[in-house]
Amino acid sequence: MSTAPVFLVGFMCCGKTRVGRELAEVLGLRHIDLDRRIEEQVGPLQVYFAQRGEEAFRDIEREVLSSLLAVREVVISSGGGTPMSFDNMARMLEAGMVVFLDVPLGELMPRIVRSGGDRPLLMGFKGDDLERRVVSLLQERSPEYRRAHITVDASGSPEEVAGRVARALASYQSK
Repeated sequence: MSTAPVFLVGFMCCGKTRVGRELAEVLGLRHIDLDRRIEEQVGPLQVYFAQRGEEAFRDIEREVLSSLLAVREVVISSGGGTPMSFDNMARMLEAGMVVFLDVPLGELMPRIVRSGGDRPLLMGFKGDDLERRVVSLLQERSPEYRRAHITVDASGSPEEVAGRVARALASYQSK
């Protein structure tokens, strides 16, 4: 029996890719990282973003997402801004199960700092300015993320979070 895709959404560094790999293993599904798929077409995202801008990036992101909406038996890790553009969130909600990986700011900020700050929308921000930028983006994006079918606390290790997501999916689907 074919299962609809599971889409992981959430802010940058919330664990979408790492949790996605773990979750796919737990569920016996394939894992696709949307950003990696885009990189296969355009090269490094930071370079593409710098050269072509966010609008061009969002256009290609929408195209690649569209090509994945009908894929079955897969966990898809979206980009942090994917749900914000066009009708991407509505299309993911219609095509499969959408899970919001929610991480408290106190845990999210150290993850972002450890990631090296090479995220296109955070370039040039440091210290308090970085935190203000993150808070601003979170406030902007949270209402869209919260449209997900399921919200899961994404604090902890990828294995712990994948377990939470798997249990939440099973509970949701048994209703």
